[in-house]
Amino acid sequence: MSGMMPGRGVEGLDKLAIGAAEKKKQQQEAALPPPSPGAAPESPIPPTPPAGAGAARPAADSPTPATAPAGAARAASLTTVPPKADPSGATMRALVWRGKKHVALVRDHPKPCVTDPADAVVRVGKAAICGSDLHLYGSSMPGMKSGDVLGHEAMGVVESVGPGVKSVRPGDRVAVSFDLACGACFFCERGLFTACDVTNPSAAQGAAYGGRTSGALGYSHLTGGHWGVDAEYARVPFADTNLLPLAPIEKEEGAAAGGAITDAQAALLGDVLPTAWTACELGEVGPRDYVVVFGAGPIGLVTAQCAAHRGARRIVLVDPVEGRLAFARRPGVVLRSKDGAPSSSPPPCRLDCVHVSGSGGAGMEAALREVARLSEGEPAGAPDVAVEAVGMHYARALHHRLQLAAGLETDSAEALNACLRAVRKGGRVSVVGVFAGSANGVLLGAFMEKGLTLRGSQAPVQRYWRELAAKVARGELDPSAVVTHALPLERAADGFRLFDEKRDGCVKVLLDVAGGGGGGEGEEAAAADTVEGVPVVALL
Repeated sequence: MSGMMPGRGVEGLDKLAIGAAEKKKQQQEAALPPPSPGAAPESPIPPTPPAGAGAARPAADSPTPATAPAGAARAASLTTVPPKADPSGATMRALVWRGKKHVALVRDHPKPCVTDPADAVVRVGKAAICGSDLHLYGSSMPGMKSGDVLGHEAMGVVESVGPGVKSVRPGDRVAVSFDLACGACFFCERGLFTACDVTNPSAAQGAAYGGRTSGALGYSHLTGGHWGVDAEYARVPFADTNLLPLAPIEKEEGAAAGGAITDAQAALLGDVLPTAWTACELGEVGPRDYVVVFGAGPIGLVTAQCAAHRGARRIVLVDPVEGRLAFARRPGVVLRSKDGAPSSSPPPCRLDCVHVSGSGGAGMEAALREVARLSEGEPAGAPDVAVEAVGMHYARALHHRLQLAAGLETDSAEALNACLRAVRKGGRVSVVGVFAGSANGVLLGAFMEKGLTLRGSQAPVQRYWRELAAKVARGELDPSAVVTHALPLERAADGFRLFDEKRDGCVKVLLDVAGGGGGGEGEEAAAADTVEGVPVVALL
C-alpha cells in the first residue's frame, strides 16, 4: 500500500507539500546572491529564443553549474503570474471555475496585457474542452481557486507582443501550447518542455513531486495559476516558444494537399494531437506493432489514429461507453481513409473495440478476458504496447471508490493495472492519462516480473507540433475528427456537462470564442452542425 496522504482526498496533496515548500522557498531565497552595488535591475524575463534555439546544448556528461538550481528558482519567482490587467480597463468574456461541477461565464473579466517582455496577447478564435479539464471540473485536481480562468487548448490571432518577442507578430494566426516553456533552461534545451524550470512558481508542487513541472495554461495553481484560454483574450508567456505560427507551415505544405489547417485542427495542435503523439513515442509504437489503448476519449482516439499512421498493424480500444466505440469505427476517426476506401500508405491496420460493461471491477476483468481472446494467435499472445489514456478519477471497483472517498489515495490505478496485465512480456506501457498524487494497489509485481517498460509524461508540445502541423496540412492526421459538438463560449457550461456525463454522443467539444453572442447558461442558442466541414451533433 502506498503512503497515506494526510487529510482527505486531493486536499492532502496540498497539506503534504505546504510546510516543506515554504521551507524550501526560504532556503532558495537565502541562497540567492545579493545584487552588486549600483548594478542595473535585471529584466524579470530574459528575451527567449524559439524552441530549439538559444545557448549551445551542454554535453550529456557535463557537470551542472552549482548555481543552476538557485538561478532556476530565481527565474521562477520573477515570472509574473497572474498577468497585468489592460491599463485601459478593457474587459472580456471568460469561463471561470466556481467549484465542483460549477463553471460560469463572466462578461467583465479583466483583459490581460503584455506583462513581461517575452509575452504575447492572443485574440482567441477557437478553444476546446479537454478530457483533463474534467479533472478540474470534478475537483480531482488540487490547487483550484474560485474565479480561475479555465482552458488550455486554443488557436487565435496575435494581438500584441512584448519587446523581447522575435518569431511572431500582431496579425499572425497561431496555435497555442498548453504547456508553457521558456525555451532556454536545462530541460527546454533537451526538448523536455513540460519540465521547464522557469514557468511554474508553485513551491507546493515542487515539494510534493520532488521538482516542479512546467507551467500550464488554465490548469490550477499547482501548474502556476496562469489564466486559461477559454476567454476572448489570452496572455502567453515566452511567446516565441509557446506559439506556433501556422502560415509558414501552410505555405510550405501547400503543394502537397492545399496546405490548409482549419481552426478546429489548429486548436487541437496545442494539446490533443501532441499528447497522442507523445503516447506513441513513449510506447515506441512502430510498424507491425499491436497496440491496446485503454480509454476511447479524445486522447485515446487520436492516439489510435497516430498509432495507425505510424504503421501499427492492429489496435484494440477499450472503453466503458459503447457510443465512443461506435464513433471510433467511423471512417476517418481512427483509420484514415480516402473516399471511403482504406488507405494503402501506411498499410491498413485492424481495429477492434472492447466494451467495459457494468459499473464495478468485474467489467474490467471481463474486458481483459476479451483482449486476451482477441490476442489468440498473436505471436506473443498479447499486445506489444498498452496505452493508459484514462487518468486519475475514473474508479470502478468498490474498494478504489471507498479509498478515494476516505482520502486513502488520490488517484485510481485500475486502468494502469489493466495495461500492466494486458501487455505482453517485455512490452511497453505508455501513460498519458493525468494523475495527481498517489494510488494504491499498483501491480508492481507484474511490471517487474514481466520485464515491462513503463513511461509517462505530459506532452512536450513544442517538441512535436511543427512536424504534426505539417502532417495535418498534408491530410495525414486529423485531430478534429474527434470533435462531436461545437458550441459558442456562452454554452461552455453545457459543454462541460455533456462531456462529463458522456451524453448525446459527446466525445469532444469545440468552443467558438470569437463568434460572441449566443444565449447564456440556461438559454437556448443554436449550435453549429458542422465544424469547418466536420459533422458534429447539434445541441437543442
